[in-house]
Amino acid sequence: MPTSPTSGRAASSRRVLRSLLPGPRSALPLALAVAATTALPLTAPQFTRRFVDDAAGGADLHHLTLVALGYLSLSIAGQTARLITAWLAGRAAWDGTNRLREHLTGHTLSLDMAFHSRNTPGEMIERVDGDVVAIADFMVAFLLDVVTGVLLLSGAITVVFFIEPGIGAVLLTYCALIGLGMIRAQRLALPSATQARAASATLFGYLEERLAGTEDMRANGAGEHAVRRFHQASAALWRADLSSDTMGSAILAGTSVAFAAGTALLPALSGTLSTGTAILLFQYTLLIRTPFERLIDQLRHYQTALAGLERIGDLLAEHHTLPTPTPSRARHLPATGPLRLELDSVCFAYDDHPVLKDVTLSLAPGETLGLVGRTGSGKTTIARLITRLYDPTAGAVRIEGLNLPDIDTTSLRRRIGVLTQDVQLFTATIRDNLTLFRPYPDDDRLRAALTEVGLTGWDLDAQLGTISAGEAQLLAFARTLLTDPGLIVLDEASSRLDPATEHRIDHSMTRLLTGRTAILIAHRIASLTRVDQIAVMSDGQIIEYGRRQDLLTDPASRFAQMLAKANR
Repeated sequence: MPTSPTSGRAASSRRVLRSLLPGPRSALPLALAVAATTALPLTAPQFTRRFVDDAAGGADLHHLTLVALGYLSLSIAGQTARLITAWLAGRAAWDGTNRLREHLTGHTLSLDMAFHSRNTPGEMIERVDGDVVAIADFMVAFLLDVVTGVLLLSGAITVVFFIEPGIGAVLLTYCALIGLGMIRAQRLALPSATQARAASATLFGYLEERLAGTEDMRANGAGEHAVRRFHQASAALWRADLSSDTMGSAILAGTSVAFAAGTALLPALSGTLSTGTAILLFQYTLLIRTPFERLIDQLRHYQTALAGLERIGDLLAEHHTLPTPTPSRARHLPATGPLRLELDSVCFAYDDHPVLKDVTLSLAPGETLGLVGRTGSGKTTIARLITRLYDPTAGAVRIEGLNLPDIDTTSLRRRIGVLTQDVQLFTATIRDNLTLFRPYPDDDRLRAALTEVGLTGWDLDAQLGTISAGEAQLLAFARTLLTDPGLIVLDEASSRLDPATEHRIDHSMTRLLTGRTAILIAHRIASLTRVDQIAVMSDGQIIEYGRRQDLLTDPASRFAQMLAKANR
């Protein structure tokens, strides 16, 4: 029976909560600190009653001083225990949320490209980190204010019951009514908190996209429009936050008024109690009020944390749709050497929009194929299918005779290299940019890879500064050489380079393609001098396919005509 979205989110939320629980080594000292934070404030009022009653009975100054010092010591110890609890709670919260961040990051990166096309990187950052921060803040507050508050509340009511059962019963009923009101109010406040978290993620996504395109936006005079859209996104966040804060403030104000009224009624309930006992009851009433005020004050964090937890549950409920083989059934590609590639009657559609129709290709190990055609003809989609970012809607893609869904993912990623026109560089060392942050023990091999592509004299431990487009492309070539793939896909890898720079990297390109199967996607027909076969695409179909030399010698071939036009 398929799992419903609601049950999937609930299961994901339970997994999140389990991952946040502290381990035994952290839980024991934290429990002791929480117990001390609860017990010490409950003991202190007894010293107040003792002091007042003894003073009224004519006790000497020495005795009263000792009682006062006892009260002061308990107060200091209580504050110290609270500080220790806050430190231990903060450490436990960050340990748990860091584990959660790591899990969310891995899960998000494993999702299909279809998911990432619907969600901006900025939104993903806010969901992976911002929502987790909200949970971390609440975890500290939960352990420091909620748990200790509930224990303190329970202890204070219990003590009042022993001192004056009638007042204890009234306090218990009063607190129960206020507690029920808080629960009802929290349920009403949760939707506004969820909307505020969603509006924050939308704003972050907008900022990330616009900051990434700053150069193009400034050059084309789109800054005013971008600022106007930013104001709209910011206004949506402000409205959502205002609604959430208004609800929280209303709940806090209502609770304060209710407790003020209850405190005012205490003298009428005290009857003929001694002055010390009356003060004792008043102090315990304040102890009861303080946890409630803290609980209400943390209600906003609670609402935000619940909203974050719900959104994290939604994210974890997302699953990749590309099937993966079980470890026992997964097939592995040969560890070395060029790979054979086949596309057998492949069809593909993005959201029911057909992109590829009955595409059939075959490349022997070591052969190179040039894919040409107008923009939108389906060339890049073929590259995505070969690298298994998507699965075809019909037909099959095979490497070494194995269907891609049957191949171990790690083996597939290691043996297929991809180079695009957009080289991703990071604010890190040359070593990290070369290895993509993976451990690589052989520095000599790293330097050799750089030398092979013409980047000599580069310090592996130096921070990568501003480099030219040609150097960035050469660095990408060196990355690919390190992994030694058997199949390479070059998707417009040199389209942004000027002819002089492209000529400079020509030797590196030859070195990269030697002994490997390759697919070269290119707009410039003249750049396909080194390919063995040509496939001309139009509207998702291959309209011409053959050996490059055969097509060149046939004046009627589309490839020959395209090359003739390009050389005019």
